[in-house]
Amino acid sequence: MLPVSEPRPMQVATRTDAEPGPAPTFCDLSVIIPIHNEEENVGPLLAELREVLDGTRLDYELLFIDDGSTDQSLERLRAAAAHCPRVVILELRRNFGQTAAIAAGFDYSRGRVIIPMDGDLQNDPRDIPALLAKLEGPPRCDIVSGWRKNRHDRWLTRKVPSSLANALIRKVTGVRIHDFGCTLKVYRREVLEGVSFFSELHRFLPALAVWHGAHITEMEVNHRPRTRGRTKYGLGRTVRVLLDLVTVKFLGTYMTKPLYFFGKLAMWTLILALVLLGVAIGQKYGHFGHPDGLNLNRNVLVPLAALLCSFAVQCVLFGIVAELLVRVYHESRGRPVYRLRHVHHHPGRRPPESSGAR
Repeated sequence: MLPVSEPRPMQVATRTDAEPGPAPTFCDLSVIIPIHNEEENVGPLLAELREVLDGTRLDYELLFIDDGSTDQSLERLRAAAAHCPRVVILELRRNFGQTAAIAAGFDYSRGRVIIPMDGDLQNDPRDIPALLAKLEGPPRCDIVSGWRKNRHDRWLTRKVPSSLANALIRKVTGVRIHDFGCTLKVYRREVLEGVSFFSELHRFLPALAVWHGAHITEMEVNHRPRTRGRTKYGLGRTVRVLLDLVTVKFLGTYMTKPLYFFGKLAMWTLILALVLLGVAIGQKYGHFGHPDGLNLNRNVLVPLAALLCSFAVQCVLFGIVAELLVRVYHESRGRPVYRLRHVHHHPGRRPPESSGAR
């Protein structure tokens, strides 16, 4: 059996174990598989992954995250992995959800390249070598997103909502890939550092990474029908995804400049208030359906315009407060508002170092 260890602190950019020790050595590849009640699938999945990855001659690790399973998933996984030193099993205290499970895998991974995938055997491990080749190019990119073009799922409850959601996400985020919901993707480690995970945002990782300057492409992958276990997805998740899309859009467009968002809202509100006030004045002089005139103190448009003006002022104040909070957030975390890909310098010159100024 694999030894059971106590949880360690979760971080993305740096890893710190519960006990002091040397920094972890990196490997070539980390495969992250969240598991929730997949007792019939964990053994065959592990066998397929080892068969495929042993043929690549890469230094790899397999991270299985047990997300509060109530069946025998954990026991069967520990038994199947007892003689495989490349396997790491993270046992969460309860069911935190797929995003949290993937985040735990990212935090504890050592790979320079990270591949999340589902644990239900619908993602095909045999696609991994082709995805890795696509990552290296040419052209070289930072993310390769799997596209389940021939998807084996129910048409009404899975395919139709997914197609509509993907079209909306493409429109809102501007990231032109077909399948945001496919878990099977390949990421370079550096593009994930500093990206926060919460709610159902794992499906928006490509958009968040692209907004941080990552280069993305996609590739068709094999999607297999589920033959064991029960699906954990339903129409309810589509609603949560649409709500998360609002958060993602705000984070991507206005995270460092929230006053722009509230300022635009205030501007359009003020314009509407002025239009309503102009109509009210026109009605006083016999226009807009009131030939006999309508006093301003009896016109409902006047207090409505005043209310909208008050709302516009509040929007500006909200924007100022949000600007202060964003500044405190970035300064407290010591993170710049930019992301570097590489520093180019003359071979005879020492690489420039950041002074810490923002």
